[in-house]
Amino acid sequence: MQSSVTSVTSVTSIRGRNQLKTFALLGGLSALLIGLGGALAPGSLWLFGALAVAMNLGAYFFSDRIVLRMHRARQASRREDPALFAMVEELSAKAGIPAPRIFVIDDAAPNAFATGRNPAHGVVAVSTGLRQLLTDRELRGVIAHELAHIANRDILIASVAAMIATVVSFVASAVQWAVLLGTGRDSDDDSAGGAIGALALAIVAPIAATVIQLAISRSREYMADATGARLADDPLALASALAKLDRGNRRIPMHTVGDSPAAASLYICAPSSRLSAGQVASWFSTHPPIAERIRRLEALARPAARAPVSARTSAWRPRAA
Repeated sequence: MQSSVTSVTSVTSIRGRNQLKTFALLGGLSALLIGLGGALAPGSLWLFGALAVAMNLGAYFFSDRIVLRMHRARQASRREDPALFAMVEELSAKAGIPAPRIFVIDDAAPNAFATGRNPAHGVVAVSTGLRQLLTDRELRGVIAHELAHIANRDILIASVAAMIATVVSFVASAVQWAVLLGTGRDSDDDSAGGAIGALALAIVAPIAATVIQLAISRSREYMADATGARLADDPLALASALAKLDRGNRRIPMHTVGDSPAAASLYICAPSSRLSAGQVASWFSTHPPIAERIRRLEALARPAARAPVSARTSAWRPRAA
């Protein structure tokens, strides 16, 4: 193994920038909510807020069960894959978190995700396609990435972002109906102009909230990449895995996902990605571009290793007991 591959200073710097970006985006969501509620529906904001909080708290506490059932994942046994269990336990101990439960998705598309509201309820799920495609070394990089999501409490952050975005959508929907049903009762030009402005804001606000929410998801992916690279002490293994997963998911659609962004955002690689490389399309993507993620991982590996990811696919082997 390359004990000096990852620069601790570089990884810490990347994690710090991504944390600040996440806080800024959450602040933007909150500001959007306060601005929309204060300008358009100050008297009803608490009602929609309470409803959204209740919905998202339920999703937060039962997210692991919901997600695993949605993707038809089954719990794996140690006898079924002892090497995977050993890998998860080793990396979990290194990360200082309890070893998560391991689930398998019987799907040829290569992918993986983590869920669970905190480390004590962590779950890592891998598809059979991923297990067949990757070398042990690459698999270790993927597992480290998923454990990073659990250690960084990304499920909690995603739940908070979803809660605020849901409130924004509820308030905007209420305002749209209020404007549509109430504008015809007043012939005053100023009132009509204000109603049109309110309707325009109610239409734009949910779109902006969605863009910010997806930006948070992308920021957490970068952070999980950096954290996982440090955890595995092998950035190029994860980079190589991402390149393979991107190619594999373009060839093989994942049957359990469909077109749901909420489901797609869970995975390490966007399932069956068809998004163009355009800037506007990237705003609505649940994942950062694979090429950019690989570039950042390769940067973490310098100067100790400069070989391209395609040249570093040797299998990782656990140490003998």
